[in-house]
Amino acid sequence: MIKVGDSLPNVNLTEYVPFEGEGCSVGPNVVRVAEATQGKTVAIFAVPGAFTPTCSERHLPGYLEQLPALKAKGVDEVWCVSVNDAFVMGAWAKASGAEGHIRFMGDGSADFAKATGLTLDLTAKGLGLRSTRYSMLVKDGKVAQLNVEEGGAFKVSDAGTLLSQL
Repeated sequence: MIKVGDSLPNVNLTEYVPFEGEGCSVGPNVVRVAEATQGKTVAIFAVPGAFTPTCSERHLPGYLEQLPALKAKGVDEVWCVSVNDAFVMGAWAKASGAEGHIRFMGDGSADFAKATGLTLDLTAKGLGLRSTRYSMLVKDGKVAQLNVEEGGAFKVSDAGTLLSQL
């Protein structure tokens, strides 16, 4: 499992970015994680699935609410990562009101989750391999803080915890 001090893996995530006005998606756009975090402070929170109850009702809203405070403490970007495709993540961003504020990154094949060792096997529940719920502060491509939940818990990966660690 990735730990504080480690560099993020050199894998790709995908992001849906809509055109201005009517039209199709510009994406899914490839986001090269190692490159996209260089020279930045990025708060990443990962969830088992878009549109799922805890993720939609508690985890995401906390980051949206704390976004100004996170930015005031030096966070350049906030990313939400989930083992979903970029189109689902884009729909969740729009439905939640977070579009344009938080970057929603799809990890469709769980490459990022596997590379970090932060996987959660929900096959028995019909959800397959997912990401563990966690939060991570990344500075210049390296993990500065890591808060990993046990099982399906939601105790340490919330925005308030990460904010208090800045």
